[in-house]
Amino acid sequence: MIIDTHHHFWNYNPVEFGWIDNEMAAIRKSFLPEDLASTIQNSSVDGVVTVQARQCLEETEWLLQLAPENEFIKGVVGWLPLADKNIQAILDQYRGNRWLKGVRHVVQGESDPEFILGEAFNQGVSQLKEYGLVYDILILEHQLANTIRFVDRHPDQQFVVDHIAKPKIKTNEIQPWQNLLKELARRENVSCKISGMVTEADYQHWTEAQLHPYFDVVLDAFGPTRLMFGSDWPVCLVATNYSEWLQLVKKQVSTLSCEEQNQIFYHNALTVYQL
Repeated sequence: MIIDTHHHFWNYNPVEFGWIDNEMAAIRKSFLPEDLASTIQNSSVDGVVTVQARQCLEETEWLLQLAPENEFIKGVVGWLPLADKNIQAILDQYRGNRWLKGVRHVVQGESDPEFILGEAFNQGVSQLKEYGLVYDILILEHQLANTIRFVDRHPDQQFVVDHIAKPKIKTNEIQPWQNLLKELARRENVSCKISGMVTEADYQHWTEAQLHPYFDVVLDAFGPTRLMFGSDWPVCLVATNYSEWLQLVKKQVSTLSCEEQNQIFYHNALTVYQL
């Protein structure tokens, strides 16, 4: 059984999706549940966790509406204004919502290198545990050091690192990412998604051999008990297709026991996101 813990839906428009540049022109269109349903059916994927792509409550509400309408959507990682002084009241509005499993902020897009250490933001994050919500960490490699400090402020909060913290795969750089990710992984309350790797490489010329060292690092750092499969569809389509990425991940973890593989592809998702 397989749970895909990371994918997106969107109604495309060039203003809100300006990050989709000319190199990513293949995904300059809308991607909706019916598009993913046919894709995962061919890959024997049993369910998915839908992750926010826009930082607005409107999108979170939209995703939470899509979930009960589509059986394969098992949960949503939405966006909430964590630094808002009224965040507790906002969280109260979602208390008991069976579909909202986590919250994410696009920290990788923040120009302030200290953003993740901000007091108001951390005050919001500190309240997530009470509501049973995971916090998904979306960062670039250079933000790892501050992310470790951030995580240490919330030892009881469940965290999930998206896209293995986006190392510089395109230029085959593995340090300081390797050392910092391993340090972050020492915190037992942090898990990691095996996702988003091909789009950190050269879209057209990446190779499996190029990705292999990064797979080795995350497997060593987190082990099968704290790793989860994610497709990053439809973003992944600029560099690969859904089935190819899934098969590549399966190959990379094929030396693990069946039980360990099941943890990565299914069981950990159920546990971490309370699906």
